[in-house]
Amino acid sequence: MQNRSIEKQRQTIQKKLDNGKTQLERNILGQFSTPFSLAYDILNFSKKYQAHDSKIKLLDPAIGTGVFYSALLASHSDDSIQEAKGFEIDKYYGHPSSELWKDEELEYLVSDFTKATVSENKYNLIICNPPYVRHHHINEYKKDLQSKAYEVAGIKLSALSGLYCYFMALAHPWMEENGLAIWLIPSEFMDVNYGKEIKEYLTRKVKLLKIHRFEPDNVQFDDATVTSAIVVFKNEIPDKDHKVEFSYGGTLADPEVIKNVSLVDLEKEKKWTRFPLSDVRVENNLSKLGDFFTVRRGIATGDNKFFILSFDEINEFNLPISQFRPILPSPKYLETTQIEADENGFPLIKEKLFVLDCKLSFDEVRKKYPTLYSYLNKGIDEGVPERYLCKNRKSWFAQENRKESSFYCTYIGRSNKEGSSPFRFISNQSKAIVSNSYLILYPKPKLENAIRSNPSLYDPILQALNSISSKSMTDEGRVYGGGMQKLEPKELLKVVATELDSIAMGF
Repeated sequence: MQNRSIEKQRQTIQKKLDNGKTQLERNILGQFSTPFSLAYDILNFSKKYQAHDSKIKLLDPAIGTGVFYSALLASHSDDSIQEAKGFEIDKYYGHPSSELWKDEELEYLVSDFTKATVSENKYNLIICNPPYVRHHHINEYKKDLQSKAYEVAGIKLSALSGLYCYFMALAHPWMEENGLAIWLIPSEFMDVNYGKEIKEYLTRKVKLLKIHRFEPDNVQFDDATVTSAIVVFKNEIPDKDHKVEFSYGGTLADPEVIKNVSLVDLEKEKKWTRFPLSDVRVENNLSKLGDFFTVRRGIATGDNKFFILSFDEINEFNLPISQFRPILPSPKYLETTQIEADENGFPLIKEKLFVLDCKLSFDEVRKKYPTLYSYLNKGIDEGVPERYLCKNRKSWFAQENRKESSFYCTYIGRSNKEGSSPFRFISNQSKAIVSNSYLILYPKPKLENAIRSNPSLYDPILQALNSISSKSMTDEGRVYGGGMQKLEPKELLKVVATELDSIAMGF
């Protein structure tokens, strides 16, 4: 069993190295160390699937300072460990860590696992917390990763996949037949579109044993707001009647909720996070929000500080109000769910904001609106046109075309302790558009005509929308660290909305 002093040394090294990097640097490289207590729980849990007389051959493709190896030594007897190997791409972490473990039976490689040649020597235990790097940070070598993932594992990953997906794919050929793998990864793969290929891998190419999700409020990493999942599988083809254990809350060994779900049901379900708290989805003909509305995301300006101004700021800079349109404030600053309008169509709310949305050319602005021309030049000096969204628009100071609507829905939020919905619907009778912190609901023709002929429908429609249960909303959305819930446009369309049926009977 492991000497406690070396784990203390490892934690000291981890803390010192982490403090030597900025949060941004570590975010870009996805460097979030697993707490030792969680690593120990995972290694201890792995015994459940290991034969008593088997010898452990451990591989950690993203070893960092070696927390999983340290946990292996603490949870297993020395004579049960045959060998161990780990990869660490970052020399900053790799060199001090390799020095720490030099006297142990660990082959520590300061090297990029994604470029490593598959070893003829296979491993019967792969445990890894891979780097959580978003797809836009791996653009330079994304195509190479996609090609290699398909070549070695037959997994055709989406270009939107995070780096952790490639690690899972590239580790597959390193596994012994019937070998065990345990991955600590963001739970978002269970819901997002790019997770489809990973879910196909887990249901068809390996035998998925268990997925454990921690409560959103129980963030596993002090320095990353991500909801974590532990994915356990064996390198063998599953039987058709195989069932997967989904667990939630508590600990890996002692969860609060458990449900067994068949592979047949898993292959039909797009959102795996409904398990184990919800049952298998039953196909039905119940009304959905998509029966009444089309949904678009609100506008993304590229730089809210520059483009969104108060009425006082517009007057201060002597800017032409005709080149602005009203926009609602962030949901946390909006105190009402019913927006009325003044004689100009501006919303009757405390904080009146306007977004610059000029369709003129730069030269036309110079000739017609000198003060706006000066303001745009101020933006140029501040680098606004070089921001990602701005530089990809035909005119960097013209917003995307979005009509205002009668109804909006907040895009992201948290439930309170009473279990209220993290989302709010808002009726809007003004000309105000919304930012991308909202979703826009455009009534379909029948509903739109009904509202136009009978404006008194605003209130009952809003009441019906806000009566949709929190569970109906969150079942279609996704959850992030700290309990933050989010709904994408396509997800909102699928929300069951029988509350609107009685209104629909009238048109």
